Amino acid sequence: MKRISKLEKICHHFHLSLQSGNNETLKRMNRRYTTEDFEEVVKRIRNTYRDCILTTDIIVGFPGETEEEFEKTYNFLEKIKFYKMHVFKYSVRKGTKAAQMPSQVSPNVKEERSRKLIELSDKNEIEYLKSYIGKTVEVLFEEKDEDYWKGHTENYLMVKVKSKENLHNKLILVKLCELSNLELIGKCQ
Repeated sequence: MKRISKLEKICHHFHLSLQSGNNETLKRMNRRYTTEDFEEVVKRIRNTYRDCILTTDIIVGFPGETEEEFEKTYNFLEKIKFYKMHVFKYSVRKGTKAAQMPSQVSPNVKEERSRKLIELSDKNEIEYLKSYIGKTVEVLFEEKDEDYWKGHTENYLMVKVKSKENLHNKLILVKLCELSNLELIGKCQ
């Protein structure tokens, strides 16, 4: 992390594929890490980049995932507080070990677990975006969308500003004023 932090052209957005927040489920998935290992990596990143965004992939309903294991996953995800989570329902893949495992989880249970994690992800995303209102950030503008120019911050947040000037490929300081449809809206400084 110390070496990476010295590089100027690093986006402060890190995608860490967790898969499950429960060690027993991770073992069945044949992952070679634990939630404790994962949490240590998250701490290192957050200690290095104060403005980092963390996203992850989660699979719900992996064979044998009990309600207790899912609750551990939910609690772990609540604790880590990812900006966004990409939630996938486990689906049988012919020829894999998991397809032959006992205790396949029903589609209804997978759907309910997926819904709960998506709700948590949406809540985290909104809270994180709201925390940026009032801040001034540097934005690289990339495209025009009607009256607005859209671009990203160094931690990959989408920002829109109203401007008649051509902002394409320009780095500009923007004061963030409001949140609309999960997009931060600001004014050029």
